[in-house]
Amino acid sequence: MRVDKYLWSIRLFKTRTLATDACRDGRIAIGEDVVKAARDVKVGDKISIRRGAIHFQWKVVAIPNSRVGAALVPTYAEDITSEDERRKLEMIRLGQEQRPRGLGRPTKKDRRNWDDFFFDSDDDED
Repeated sequence: MRVDKYLWSIRLFKTRTLATDACRDGRIAIGEDVVKAARDVKVGDKISIRRGAIHFQWKVVAIPNSRVGAALVPTYAEDITSEDERRKLEMIRLGQEQRPRGLGRPTKKDRRNWDDFFFDSDDDED
């Protein structure tokens, strides 16, 4: 099965077009290789999906015949995202909740501060 169709069928993307666009934009990798939408998926492959600052990882357990219900997703894919990535996602969610209601969208300065906090902290360890 094609990687874009697999990602759509296990409900990681709302539409197959969005899955195809993610492949085209280089946000989908199997192993260490960035893949195109037509790449075939095999049982045991590890798929990495980059959404913003977070890198989600999934292991292919089985190949579905068609799109599956949400309750059946664990039958076909196993979430192996690292704890560091999960903590980063939680921090992003907490950062968004701290913004007072009614202030509208974040400003450019707010986004730069978030980027500095989430991305530059790794560079300081060198």
